[in-house]
Amino acid sequence: MRTAEQLKAFLQYARNHRLWPFFHLAAYTGARRGELLHLRWSDVDLDAKQILVRGSASFIAGERVEGTTKSGRKRIVSLDDGTVAVLRSQRTMQAADKLKVGPERRGGDDYVFTTGWGEPVHPDTLSSLFSILIKRCNKTHQDEPLPHARLHDLRHIHATTLLLAGVPVHVVAARLGHADPSITLRVYAHVIRSAEASAADTFARSLSHQEPGVSSPVSKIPRLS
Repeated sequence: MRTAEQLKAFLQYARNHRLWPFFHLAAYTGARRGELLHLRWSDVDLDAKQILVRGSASFIAGERVEGTTKSGRKRIVSLDDGTVAVLRSQRTMQAADKLKVGPERRGGDDYVFTTGWGEPVHPDTLSSLFSILIKRCNKTHQDEPLPHARLHDLRHIHATTLLLAGVPVHVVAARLGHADPSITLRVYAHVIRSAEASAADTFARSLSHQEPGVSSPVSKIPRLS
């Protein structure tokens, strides 16, 4: 999965799975798998349309371990209206799960992503499910199959889409949680080169554009003696 169109096809297919909100949030924020599995509802501000990424969760020797983000820093990531709606639905679904399971519910923390029993989702479950859903999608849509992809590729698609759209590198770096924009420049150098290749044409178009009755911007530049 390499393009925004392929991502759109995947999210559309996976929409009916209970863990679809995780894939949506990963794609629309660029957050790492462990960061989203660490996310609590107390880190989510739907009115302000943002989440606070403040830690990461993983499994080591069969035990769940929580720590800081990769950079060791917290960050705020803004959300679009559609993603806010997805999270509202996720919270509603969890409330329904609590009523259904009752006193047998497991897990005491207020995680955003849990199993039906209330336990935190295992990271490997999401990575495996991602591959399974791609295979199932390809069986349904054999005419336009999705390429093999890793869950982490959702983060890359988020970054490349923003960079190709002209979002400044330092903004993308802050969104991804890179400690320094130079990391973003290094990791996505090929994307930045691709965007730079069209910079000359973009500049030329902006100067050659004329409204009726308006002289060329170039003619308005005073000549130096």
